Amino acid sequence: MDRNTIIGLGLIFVVFVGWSIWQSPSKEELEKRRHSQDSVAIIHQKISDSVALITTAAKLNAENNEDQTIEATLKTISQDSASKLLQEKFGFFGTAAAGKKGFTRFGNELLNITLVNQGGRPYEVKLIKYQTWDTLPLILFDSIKSKFGLQFFAGKRNINTNELYFKPHVYTGVVDAEGILRPDGEIPAKVGMRLYADRNDADSLQSYVEFVYTMYPNQYMLDFDIRLNKMGQIIEQNTSFINLLWTSELNRHEQSLDNEINETTVYYRDSRNEDVDYLSERKDDKKNLPTNLKWISFKSKFFVSTLIAKEAFPSAEIESQTKASELDNPHYLRTLSAVIPLEYGQKQQLEYPMQLYFGPNKYKTLKKFDLKLERQIPLGWSFILMWAINIYAVIPVFDWLNSYNINFGIIILILTIMLKIVLFPIAYISYKSSAKMKVLKPDIDELGKKFPKKEDAMKKQQATMELYKKAGVNPMAGCIPMLLQFPILLAMFRFFPSSIELRQEAFLWAHDLSSYDSIMSLPFNIPFYGDHVSLFTLLMTVSTLLYTKMNNDMMSSSQQLPGMKTMMYLMPIMFLGIFNNFSSGLSYYYFLANMITFGQMLVIKRTINEDKLRARIAENQKKTIKKSSFQKKLEEMAKQKNSR
Repeated sequence: MDRNTIIGLGLIFVVFVGWSIWQSPSKEELEKRRHSQDSVAIIHQKISDSVALITTAAKLNAENNEDQTIEATLKTISQDSASKLLQEKFGFFGTAAAGKKGFTRFGNELLNITLVNQGGRPYEVKLIKYQTWDTLPLILFDSIKSKFGLQFFAGKRNINTNELYFKPHVYTGVVDAEGILRPDGEIPAKVGMRLYADRNDADSLQSYVEFVYTMYPNQYMLDFDIRLNKMGQIIEQNTSFINLLWTSELNRHEQSLDNEINETTVYYRDSRNEDVDYLSERKDDKKNLPTNLKWISFKSKFFVSTLIAKEAFPSAEIESQTKASELDNPHYLRTLSAVIPLEYGQKQQLEYPMQLYFGPNKYKTLKKFDLKLERQIPLGWSFILMWAINIYAVIPVFDWLNSYNINFGIIILILTIMLKIVLFPIAYISYKSSAKMKVLKPDIDELGKKFPKKEDAMKKQQATMELYKKAGVNPMAGCIPMLLQFPILLAMFRFFPSSIELRQEAFLWAHDLSSYDSIMSLPFNIPFYGDHVSLFTLLMTVSTLLYTKMNNDMMSSSQQLPGMKTMMYLMPIMFLGIFNNFSSGLSYYYFLANMITFGQMLVIKRTINEDKLRARIAENQKKTIKKSSFQKKLEEMAKQKNSR
């Protein structure tokens, strides 16, 4: 570096330092600026303290069950101060931030819905034709533990409509003697909840957010529209989306808390490929869904609350969680939530048409909407044979029998008899195959003695197949009928626990066929069993053990794999623990199926003469049987093995 460069750098440094000193404020200016900042900070702190005081006072009043609100609390300070505080916190919605809770009730033959002006949202949704397992009114949406509203920025403030007061506006309907707005004949009951924004011009009453609820006669489905009227100067100009926030803490409705928790989660449907999916039912789960959604549903075991888009929601963030603070609450299921962005544009009027479904998770009720809402009923959708049997056979027959208004225990009995009659030809083939195997048992035992060594296993297998072929016995004939019956057993396993028709229907000692039939409560909990004794489950287990013994007696024990016989007896014992907390209607069905099977076996046994069957097999053994290509290959493999 030469001398000129060093001098140049030095001059630049001197100029920089001099400029900084020249531009530095004097002590008086620094003191004045500091004083100004402290004053602003003090003002903001006072505002924050006042708002916090208002909020705390309002919460204390609520806890003491006093009907006081922010407006009542604000009476303790001057009117001007109160107005300034609310304007500071809520901006354009300062006036709507203070108020007193008021309620608007409307309903039909199936629903009674109470809207609250704070948030303009449902405060309570009561299903008239249902009640909880402990005979209380069934409340599907409880505003104390649920939120439903919009979130957006206005005047550089984060606005949540759940905190603000709406004004009701009745469009159509008639008010009955109880003060409930109801449909007028075929004319629906239609009510709007409006949130007005503060403006300083003549158009002040025209800027509002409105939630419009339309209830039709004898329907669980409501129309729900969100309207934004002249909000372009209120909502921030750069806004692309406003969020619809929905949170609900679901409460227990059924006797078995564990079973209900394990079926409580968030369901949703993709509007493009029409797939229905859901969050985990066994653990906390969360998903960001960057796709078009047709509907989002909060589902418990038998009831759902569903928000449906007329077109599609652009995306959503959904979550299912268990709050640690609620783990000891015997009435708490899960906390479900959804954040749904709605596309926003700078228009004079914007409308988001939707629908709300509050009702039972019942196949026929949901199917008629043609929205795949019925996919929330676990009928075995992952296995085509399972859901096909349920949808095209079991449900139609079940509904047909139910139309005669007979007891559901009798309906299950008739349904079981009908299924067994249909399956009788398969049972006959299976039993006849077992009878043939029983006749051949002495011959098979002789082959076991003839080829006792492990290295002779191929010869033994070859000789056994030769025996079956000469006797005209197909060893798979007994397995194929069982495989054909297996999808039906699985379909029943899905149908009975998910059938809301069985809910709170009594039969014999079971007071609710959709839940367990406890005849004795235990003072302790047995792992993998529970703290009660279900009689139908015991009967099912005993009958299954008897059926297993009868089946084993008919089969050749030498043909069973080691340990298989023991496993066949252990399976019913394992089912005892599994089914003890399941639907008593399911255990009752399996018990009936076993008992009818015993009767069928006795009838078939009388029609099969084992002596004649033995003689026919003996004649078949004398005939010369042409070897199949498969059998020839087996013999060649055996010869090659022996030649080594």
